Amino acid sequence: MAEERRNIMTYETISLDEQERAIVFPDQTLLPGEVKILHLTKQKDIWNAIYLLQVRGAPAIGVAAGFGVYLAALEIETDGYDEFKAKFHEAKEYLNSARPTAVNLSWALNRMEKVVLDNPDKSVAELKELLHRECVAIKDEDVWMCRQIGEYGLTLIKDGDGILTHCNAGQLATSKYGTALAPIHLGRERGMNFRVFTDETRPLLQGARLSAFELQEDGVDTTVICDNMASQVMKNGWVNAVFVGCDRVAANGDACNKIGTSGVAILAKYYGIPFYVLGPTSTIDMSIEKGEDITIEQRPAEEVTEMWYKQRMAPEGVKVYNPAFDFADHELIAGIVTEYGIARPPFNESLKEIFRKKAEAEAAKK
Repeated sequence: MAEERRNIMTYETISLDEQERAIVFPDQTLLPGEVKILHLTKQKDIWNAIYLLQVRGAPAIGVAAGFGVYLAALEIETDGYDEFKAKFHEAKEYLNSARPTAVNLSWALNRMEKVVLDNPDKSVAELKELLHRECVAIKDEDVWMCRQIGEYGLTLIKDGDGILTHCNAGQLATSKYGTALAPIHLGRERGMNFRVFTDETRPLLQGARLSAFELQEDGVDTTVICDNMASQVMKNGWVNAVFVGCDRVAANGDACNKIGTSGVAILAKYYGIPFYVLGPTSTIDMSIEKGEDITIEQRPAEEVTEMWYKQRMAPEGVKVYNPAFDFADHELIAGIVTEYGIARPPFNESLKEIFRKKAEAEAAKK
């Protein structure tokens, strides 16, 4: 159902309606033209929402997955642990098949399944309650993580700086604040002003439709540029730093993000502009050695040839190459900003230090 228009920053990106047994979020494929709030209860619809990018952004996908597989658990009717475990695993694998590149999807689903695997002595009713607590915790932690990323990111820029970003790693991609845009939103709360250039981000236009939308709604001086204009904007001296999000980071610091990110990183290196990747530790996959080992999702050709156009803009039968992601080589990255600090080159060592800090913080909570 469509709701009365209000500032997009006042909406929750993703939430759980426990009474309806639904996950609730604005359909991001319709933004900025229409704010339509979806209430999804069926697993097929939730799978489609993730695949079709109605909910998108690595952290938001993780939260949606946690809520989604919890709703699947509520539908399992059995009193036996083994049967519940098997059916839960089936539901988890189904949702996990929606998108292969964003590690937060599998991370959240594996975390939820661990609750089941670690509690074989609990009744099914108790397992469902534990799963509820876990999916809520995933969202609460996401809000905390994004704020921390924002705090660390703010140390890299100053009031009045020009920042270039690619795709959307803002509040619309997370539970609150965002990752790449978190320092900007947090700075705005404190009265700071920035000049932000948002790459439109072909072919799905997440920069033009989403980043520009939420930044403008937050009162940020925002300029949309075509992806191929980034070099000129940098050459003009308008960019002091580049902030991008990430969908998966390898152990060596290679950072996989929306297609076009690697080009931005190369340009930033040429012009001597620091290029920063901002994302939670849940997006860092230490089991993957380098960027070449990351599976890159291939998207439908129609996104390039037909989407956004009244008429098809490429000849019928022409071949289309449409990878959803590429990766910025670690040698091009000045720093990886996480909720536990900023990792600097060499990333093979600094990322391990970030995880050491995380382990210490988690141990201190127990």
